[in-house]
Amino acid sequence: MSDLPFSPACERNREPILAVLREVFSSASQVLEIGSGTGQHAVYFSDALPDVTWHTSDVVDNHPGIAAWIAEHGAQNVVAPLALDVTMRPWPVPEGIDAAFSANTAHIMAWHEVCAMFAGLGSLLPSGAPFCLYGPFNINGEFTSASNREFNNSLRLRDPRMGIRDLRELKLLAADCGFTLDADHALPANNMLLVWRRGSD
Repeated sequence: MSDLPFSPACERNREPILAVLREVFSSASQVLEIGSGTGQHAVYFSDALPDVTWHTSDVVDNHPGIAAWIAEHGAQNVVAPLALDVTMRPWPVPEGIDAAFSANTAHIMAWHEVCAMFAGLGSLLPSGAPFCLYGPFNINGEFTSASNREFNNSLRLRDPRMGIRDLRELKLLAADCGFTLDADHALPANNMLLVWRRGSD
């Protein structure tokens, strides 16, 4: 286990996220995770959601770590990672995806990549399908905590294209891509799990 990539944040946030996913993904069969990172979320959620096939994805550099977590865990319902850049078209994903999840990606992506993620999911997901997006978000242009403000400053220093996204702007973007905000769940450490729904065509 010590050789596997490890994210302390994944260990801390997985249970509160799962509490929401149990309900939102209760009718899902094929979930696409965008930006699977270390792979920790995928194997943990797959245990709790045995009727769901979990499709991991990320940039190629992260694939060995994700594959190692899948192998270590022995997860039968987690698919080997897809090489997914959200700006590519079309996305190299299998047919039948009926839900999506992404954690701690929107503030790492450049804004045009966030737009591409929503646009890609708008083309991929069927009517009524959920997209769960986890992370820190601003509300009406304001940070929800001092720690989020500091985190945002650190992101901007790393790359000025990064930054905590505002819920108001995400709603406008989502609407353009066929999504509405179905629920917003406040989670620990000043994070939120946003549940978007794909509208009818």
